[in-house]
Amino acid sequence: MSYLDPELLSQLTAIGIRARQPMEGAISGLHRSPLHGLSPEFADYRSYTPGDDLKNIDWKVFGRSDRFYIKRYEEESNLRAFFIVDASASMSYGTPRSKFDTAATIACGMAGALIKQRDSVGLATISTAISQELPQSSASSQLIRFADILEQTKCSGETDLGQVVKRLADKYPRRGMVVVLSDLLTPLDTLYDSLGKLQHAGHEIVILHILHREEIELPFKDSVIFRDMEGNEELFAEPWAFREAYQAAMQGFIEEVRTRCQYGGIDYLQILTDEQLGIKLSHFLHTRQLSGPKRHRGRISGLGRAEESSSDPNRPLPDTPAS
Repeated sequence: MSYLDPELLSQLTAIGIRARQPMEGAISGLHRSPLHGLSPEFADYRSYTPGDDLKNIDWKVFGRSDRFYIKRYEEESNLRAFFIVDASASMSYGTPRSKFDTAATIACGMAGALIKQRDSVGLATISTAISQELPQSSASSQLIRFADILEQTKCSGETDLGQVVKRLADKYPRRGMVVVLSDLLTPLDTLYDSLGKLQHAGHEIVILHILHREEIELPFKDSVIFRDMEGNEELFAEPWAFREAYQAAMQGFIEEVRTRCQYGGIDYLQILTDEQLGIKLSHFLHTRQLSGPKRHRGRISGLGRAEESSSDPNRPLPDTPAS
């Protein structure tokens, strides 16, 4: 199956993908850099010191304050983006387009848009370990290698997203953008700790939560045998008997992840496999660019599960309004 969708690539390229915090790049690009230079984007002032170029003195400020100040500008930089695609067995669920198919199509579309901006992209497919890895590059041939890896990937094994993300955080210390595409059916405490480690390193994080509509609605009417895709357990059940309880639990899971990400300043988007990807992602990226730098009220790993546990299961997270 080909995951290179020309229509999706065209839509994402038209919107563009920009970092919302300073990035460290090697060539001129579209994103703010933490290194100050002489680009047209004004940053701030600093006091003049002997040896500074006199042409950078702001003489208007000198006329008002009788002090010498140097204008500082922010260089623009290219972005290093890294895509982490969940390839565990649960991602193979769904027809005609599985959760993995959806994640891979999105990853290829975003990677293609970034390469057209002269940004570099890398890839890791993971389950309990790193299955395949592609180092970051901005070469025009990178997208072909990127898509080839995804097209050759077979979903298998259990999910230990947090441990694998932590190992990847150690391998890529320079700040960039990390895009995680997963159904997030994984131990969440470990994942939150790993995301906190990425944040501490200065990475900008985007979580794309890929789900199948049946996982949310449980629409089955007849007796069904439910099989654990990442294990050997089976359960014969009547879905109508527990549909409401299941839907409530699933919505609680989704809202908990969404709220955690919001608290920690992480971009979150839930995507269903039957949705129009171009429209959904274009709206997300456009809104993301307009909203400015992401603010957070604490690192995502700073919220312990103990803070959430209480006699009231609907107790909100700290500093978050109750739903």
